[in-house]
Amino acid sequence: MLTLIKLWSEFQRVVKRVIMKLFLLVLGTMTLCRANGNSIPCYDDLSRPQRCVPEFENAAFNLSVEATNTCGEYRDTQYCSGQCYNCQSGSHPARYLTDFHSEEGMTRWQSETMYEDIQYPNSVNLTIHLGKSFEITYIRLQFYSPRPESFAIFKRTCQDCPWIPYQYYSGSCDSTYNLPDSEYVSYNDPTMALCTSRFSDLSPLTGGTIAFSTLQNRPGAWSFDNNAVLQDWVTATDILVMLTRLNTFGDEVFEERKVLRSYFYAITDFSIGGRCKCNGHASQCVEAPNDPYNRLVCQCEHNTAGPDCGECLPLYNDRKWTRATAGNANECMRCNCNSHADRCFFDEELYNRTGSGGHCMECRNDTSGVSCEHCRDNYFRTSPDARCQPCNCDQTGSLNQQCDSSGRCQCKVGVGGEGCNQCLPNYYDFGEDGCRP
Repeated sequence: MLTLIKLWSEFQRVVKRVIMKLFLLVLGTMTLCRANGNSIPCYDDLSRPQRCVPEFENAAFNLSVEATNTCGEYRDTQYCSGQCYNCQSGSHPARYLTDFHSEEGMTRWQSETMYEDIQYPNSVNLTIHLGKSFEITYIRLQFYSPRPESFAIFKRTCQDCPWIPYQYYSGSCDSTYNLPDSEYVSYNDPTMALCTSRFSDLSPLTGGTIAFSTLQNRPGAWSFDNNAVLQDWVTATDILVMLTRLNTFGDEVFEERKVLRSYFYAITDFSIGGRCKCNGHASQCVEAPNDPYNRLVCQCEHNTAGPDCGECLPLYNDRKWTRATAGNANECMRCNCNSHADRCFFDEELYNRTGSGGHCMECRNDTSGVSCEHCRDNYFRTSPDARCQPCNCDQTGSLNQQCDSSGRCQCKVGVGGEGCNQCLPNYYDFGEDGCRP
């Protein structure tokens, strides 16, 4: 009978492991861009622009993790798991959270124990800085210890931005997080953070996994291309896991030292599945040149620019920057500045009026106009291809400083000469009122 129980227990563990691997495989294939795990080029075989995406990856792999508590980091401590062991500096560091994960040679990060007072209301935080914006598909944690009774996942979208809750897990949602135990996302608030008790029991004692899917059950997920709210929801530059309350058998109330030392947090793998966010305008991310922190940036195509390809190149704002979709690459278009400017901005009023929104800036060669199409005030040119030249109309003798296309100035009464700078024959007394006959 005991053998059958062991076989059944082992069978359950294998089935759970297979189901989890299938679940993660599905998440990987249901990526935000509905693409496979490989990158997609930005131009097709006929050199036509198309939406492109970097490869799907574990964005956390080999990144540093900031842990607010690690056993042995500042002092040797003990923990008990059957028998008691010493935890020294380097025994279970935070870098083991994101190193190469192998079932055979498993490493783990581990906190101090309840004996060192890490239980609620004290928490242990794990923070990963991704280095740039990623579009997150899932966040997965595999525990060596029992899964926590309560913990939460947060994200933020810039270094100084506030932390936004992604998901709460708790067997006591109401008392711990002041939230109902629910897995229903309202259509009125598709980015609300839920709290669920589904994964908060003590079983399994080791090897338990939690995978949070950013878009699962989210209203509008299947029209992600056209849903700016969900596009922002999946975007993150940093991920924070707050371990709030340990799971126990309740025997800690006796305050027996060995029992207290048997309760701790331990995680073997912390992975974040997603793609480098490039808004459909890059097929890969690379290290930024001359960046001492080796941060990633998108290698932008479609005449886009910026760390996330979130803007058009300076001379390519003839239409408004737009994220690429499956049906339209939304390539940035070059402004018509007649080779007299290197920058333009998108002018929505101009676009609505003419269908072309490029408004040129800092026109060179003495040109002016929305497209640098004419000479600036008090300059002229004899043809559209000619260079603008100063009119040089005399301030005293001309009606105004602007000349015609041949360079002739409008002279006052009795005034003539080049630029209206002298009296005509038989006229005299050159002055503000012209010349007298």
